[in-house]
Amino acid sequence: MRNKFAKIFLLTITTILVFGLFTSASKKKSARTNEVVVYTYNSFSGEWGAGPEIARLFEQKTGIKVTYAEVGDSGQILSKAILEKKKPVVDVLVGLDNYSAEKALKSGVLIDYKPADAEKLIPAELSAKLNGGAGSKKWFLTPYDYSHFAFIFDSLSGLAAPTCLEDLTKPEYAKKIIIMDSKTSTLGVGYEEWVKAVYKDKADDFFARIRPSLLTVAPGWSVGYGMFTDGEAPLCFSYTTSPAYHVEYGEGDRFKALVFTDGHVMQVEGAGVVKGAPNPEGAKKFMDFLISDEAQNLIPLTQWMFPANKNVELPASYAAAAPVPKTIE
Repeated sequence: MRNKFAKIFLLTITTILVFGLFTSASKKKSARTNEVVVYTYNSFSGEWGAGPEIARLFEQKTGIKVTYAEVGDSGQILSKAILEKKKPVVDVLVGLDNYSAEKALKSGVLIDYKPADAEKLIPAELSAKLNGGAGSKKWFLTPYDYSHFAFIFDSLSGLAAPTCLEDLTKPEYAKKIIIMDSKTSTLGVGYEEWVKAVYKDKADDFFARIRPSLLTVAPGWSVGYGMFTDGEAPLCFSYTTSPAYHVEYGEGDRFKALVFTDGHVMQVEGAGVVKGAPNPEGAKKFMDFLISDEAQNLIPLTQWMFPANKNVELPASYAAAAPVPKTIE
């Protein structure tokens, strides 16, 4: 009887172990390996952004599907990733910039991952802006595009073009300027950072003095720039590269990016792999592809920014972009 019960016991234990191994293997097989999920913003993943074509080409090349989830600007992307830090549901964050990078690095939501050939393709000054400065050996965020912030001017408005930030406070520009809200737009953050870089501890005084010149503080770029192109104001905050859009689509050179004597601040946009991502290997492959010549060739005529990959040849319309100005921090 003892032997019989012993045999039954061993058989039961063996069955449990085999079932456990089978269940474990099944779970591993059911892990998401054929899809990369990305948090990003509308102008990247939307119909006119670079995202859809990048996703199509990536799936064609790797067999891995890309699913975008639009969650707002860089601040909102990072906030959502931090909230989900203990149990991440996405693989990649696309749209963090140099103004959210420090918080992103400190939050611990990204892994240190340098895409293949990144050092050959990406200028060192761009990666430094996203990864803690020139001396840093870390690589949590990979640049994919960049441009300097600037005011775009309607040259047919009849106004004299301002030459510096201080000019914008003059009476002739009353209700003539559109900027974006820093609470809801990365351009709003860029505007404030530019003013702080120029005016230092007197920035608050400038913000008060320019208030009569502001027509509106728009919630985002699309609303504000749309008002500008509709003729509601002759000056709008945007990028030095924005005029290329108008030339590319046959609208001429009416809208010009102004280069101010103050110097300009730069925005560098980056992407990173989420720590604990459900599909880390797929995420790394997506990052490798994002800075490839194939993907980066899409950036100029979709994001209307300079591609981070220095091998990409710019379209002819980019001759309308303002000369690269002096960069200030």
